[in-house]
Amino acid sequence: MNTKQPANLPPALSTARRQFDQWRSRHRKRARLPKELWRQAAVMAREHGLSKTASALGLGYYSLKKHFNEVACEQVIPAKSESNFIDLLPVAMTPGFMECTIEWADGNGSTVRMHIKGAGLSDLASVAGVFRGCQA
Repeated sequence: MNTKQPANLPPALSTARRQFDQWRSRHRKRARLPKELWRQAAVMAREHGLSKTASALGLGYYSLKKHFNEVACEQVIPAKSESNFIDLLPVAMTPGFMECTIEWADGNGSTVRMHIKGAGLSDLASVAGVFRGCQA
């Protein structure tokens, strides 16, 4: 076991390194690491990179990569159970001649869809400005 720590390790990797060294000191040489330690190493690799994490924790690069890919496959993003609605009062929009559906999507996969009847072009521009973060 290499007890010398690489210089300039981020605090999280340094802490993980100490945990790995403690586990190794209590177990026989060449014993398999528990899943919890592999999971922790995969999380560190997501933040600090595979090579740097493998080197800091004394792990084989390809072994860490295998566990990294397994952990990535296990992680599922839960669907949102609530929808956020914005209630637009009829007073805010004057009756006009337009009917349209407006949809905004951000880079994270969130989508806002609106179907508007009876609004004028200037009213639609005002609504769009509110969603873009501008004051109308």
